[in-house]
Amino acid sequence: MAETGASPDPVPHPDTALPPVARAEHFVWLTARVLEQRRFAHHFAAGVSGGDGRQTADAVEAALTAYGTPDGGFGHGLEPDLRGPVSQPLHAGHALRVLDSIGRCGGQRADRVCRYLTSVSTPEGALPAIHPSQRGYPSAPFVPVVDDPPGELLATGPVVGLLHRNDVWHAWLFRATDFCWAAVESLEKTHPYEVQAAVAFLDGVPDRPRARAAADRLGRLVREQRLAALDPSDLDAYPVAAGYAPGEHHFAHDFARTPESLARAWFTDNEMRSSLDFLEREQQEDGGWPVRWRQWAPGPALESRPIVTIEALLTLRAHGRDIG
Repeated sequence: MAETGASPDPVPHPDTALPPVARAEHFVWLTARVLEQRRFAHHFAAGVSGGDGRQTADAVEAALTAYGTPDGGFGHGLEPDLRGPVSQPLHAGHALRVLDSIGRCGGQRADRVCRYLTSVSTPEGALPAIHPSQRGYPSAPFVPVVDDPPGELLATGPVVGLLHRNDVWHAWLFRATDFCWAAVESLEKTHPYEVQAAVAFLDGVPDRPRARAAADRLGRLVREQRLAALDPSDLDAYPVAAGYAPGEHHFAHDFARTPESLARAWFTDNEMRSSLDFLEREQQEDGGWPVRWRQWAPGPALESRPIVTIEALLTLRAHGRDIG
């Protein structure tokens, strides 16, 4: 231990010769919340954590439960850009993604979340990105709080897609599904995060022929509007969407996170390979991956990087890359 008043010893960097997952493990233990530590152990290091898949899934769920709220939703900064104890639709979406990743997005857990989502949805079944209860607590400036927020595909699509993929049925889902179909099929001028939400919906919704047709049209919009940086070596050739941070580009892997995604058909094999090569190179010296969106406070920035790191590793592994 360093003497009182002395400068702390420098934090050792992981050996760059180690495989990506080993370098990332160092970063996660150094910086992550308990939830992300347990998610990492479940997905990549079950043997190190001393438990099998069921035990590590239990640990993830226990950590996630700490973010729960009395109304059946989630809060307490689960989505790092929204601070404070109040539940929000974006927190609920984050919780469902975590549960889906450990195979537990169903039963009473999902039913409780659906009851909360029903309580905050619009008459059309759509979810606002930010409920007015956020007012008074810190939140990212790019998600403003308004008194009567509209429902958005951005918040609704990923939730509805996940619930369908896990065979969850709830009365609210019928209205929410109709809203998402209308929103996706009427998209014209769009932006990357809205496209990601649309893909999340289309990848899970039961009507597969309709989903494939909608995805084909959406893929043409992505290419026409240059929403995906197809050549990572020439990012200046791709405009950043209005309101995004400088350098906040999106790549093929951001849309097609798995080979089974409908968005995979939007990109050639060479384009997908270049995207995944770029994602591999993005791992930083400390073992983590960078956050590409606008950073507005130290806490959210610190908490977001382990989440981004876990998602990068899952994406690379899903596409067959050797992460160690």
